[in-house]
Amino acid sequence: MTARRVVITDVGPRDGLQNQQKILSVEQRIELVKAIAAAGVPQIEVGSFVSPKAVPAMASTEQVFSGLRCDGFATPTVALIPNMKGYELARDAGAKTVTMVLYGSEGMAQKNASMSMAETEAVTLDILVLAKEDGIKVIATIAVAFTCPFDGSTAQSTVTQLVAKFLEAGADQVVLADTIGAANPQQVRELCAPLVRRHGAEKLGCHFHDTRAMGLANVYAALESGIRRFDSSIAGLGGCPFAPGASGNVATDDIAMMLQQMGYETGIDLNKLMQASDLAQALTGTAPGGRAKAWLQGHLIKQAS
Repeated sequence: MTARRVVITDVGPRDGLQNQQKILSVEQRIELVKAIAAAGVPQIEVGSFVSPKAVPAMASTEQVFSGLRCDGFATPTVALIPNMKGYELARDAGAKTVTMVLYGSEGMAQKNASMSMAETEAVTLDILVLAKEDGIKVIATIAVAFTCPFDGSTAQSTVTQLVAKFLEAGADQVVLADTIGAANPQQVRELCAPLVRRHGAEKLGCHFHDTRAMGLANVYAALESGIRRFDSSIAGLGGCPFAPGASGNVATDDIAMMLQQMGYETGIDLNKLMQASDLAQALTGTAPGGRAKAWLQGHLIKQAS
């Protein structure tokens, strides 16, 4: 990956939909995934293998994978897993990349996974061993890497140790998640820059929410620090049902526009991305759309005329 190439993973079909009151059908979820892929987004998190009682919107994710596979879907996909059972379900559904969530705080680990930080780490290490045998990539996402809604500020040393531990254990990527959107650009720079210097940029990523209107500023701070992988959500969908105050993710609409205007390569077609954003809004009825969407649509229409 070159210094001017940025890889975006759209997490809208998972992180974006999990907190919506309206539960989409399998067919609607597949339609949304395909629309995002048609815009050239290089990777998509299409669902999670969690308890349907806990997160009803993610029920039948195996059918989403099956439907995409039957249609010859080629864009790389990701499945979120909470534990070993989730890993087994994802593997059996044909997932080739999974995301396991680690935690920067005990409070969030208990609320989100009903496990301790140590227990989630132990499970992830076991999954890494199995995944290597199964030929499945593992992304380790560190939730509340900056601030926890239950325990307060997360110590930078805690995150630094987790990153080193799981890269050394064989994780294909480690993502720093600002789960409740509490980070500011200075915090982002202070955490990310040393990690990039120590480990390189290839296996590091960031996941920002826009709760305090600093999502895009935090992306920029991470970009300046050398990060070249980001999660974002179509039309700004998002929010964690187990993290009070968590709002939508930084919108793919906005981050793709900013990166393109700065001369970075994303492979994303903004016209088609607006079509996917429109679809997300139509399907959910609640997706806010990116902050720049109105301008983008008007500007793209003028360019086309």
